[in-house]
This record gives sequence, C-alpha cells and structure tokens, in this order.
Amino acid sequence: MTNLHTLKDGLVVTAFWEAKPGETDAVAAIVRQFLPQAQNEPGVHAFQIHQSLTEPEKFFFYEVFKDEAAFADHQQTDHFKTLIVGQAVPKLANRVRTQHRFV
Repeated sequence: MTNLHTLKDGLVVTAFWEAKPGETDAVAAIVRQFLPQAQNEPGVHAFQIHQSLTEPEKFFFYEVFKDEAAFADHQQTDHFKTLIVGQAVPKLANRVRTQHRFV
C-alpha cells in the first residue's frame, strides 16, 4: 500500500451518497461488489467505502488516485459503468463528489 503521507500529486476524491427509501440494502450490495474491483485498479492508492451507523442510507467514499488521469481511467472501467452508473446511481436520492489535493 502506498504511504499516503508521501504523495504530492495524488488526487483525493470524496463522495457522499444517500440511497432512496427502500434502496439501502441494494446500494450496499452493489458497493460491496464494486469495492474490491476499484481497489485493484492501477493508479488507485486507497479506496474505501463507509456506511453510516446512525443513518444507514448514507454512504461515504474516500478515494486516493495517483493523479487525475488515474481518476479518469477509473470512471471508464466496466465495473464503474455497470455497477455505479448503471445500477447504483438510479437508486440514489443524492450524490455529491468533491476533489482535493494533498497539501
């Protein structure tokens, strides 16, 4: 695993999802299937998905990519297009993503 403290050009992406009513279990199943595939992509230094204990319909993604090109590549993978765009996003009430740089 990459030492995140030594990254200078890395790109951090965070995402906050909220599942539509009745879709929480389906979204959780999709992200469990997606996570190991995303973690094994070239250019991914860290990739974690968390589900709120108090509001289980809410999910938090923390992703660290080698650079912006690695993030662009991530969004072009079959598993991203199929599982995230095709299956998960239609089950969401809200989806917010932000990008960050290391300081």
